[in-house]
Amino acid sequence: MTRERKPILLRMDPAVHDALSHWAADEFRSVNAQIELLLRRALADAGRLPKQTGPLPRRGRPRLDKSEQIEAD
Repeated sequence: MTRERKPILLRMDPAVHDALSHWAADEFRSVNAQIELLLRRALADAGRLPKQTGPLPRRGRPRLDKSEQIEAD
């Protein structure tokens, strides 16, 4: 089951955005994905992450399975 993502407007200090942008780039994520990851970690650490929360969406190129890797070689 796919849940619809909720768009939000977020205002932040430009220096904070720059720091998040660099951090996200270091981990090959978008700023948006980095913010969501950090919010989920904070909610989990506080014991407030809802049980029905879905996993983070997988980003990037899909992984090859074993048969596709053999054919590619």
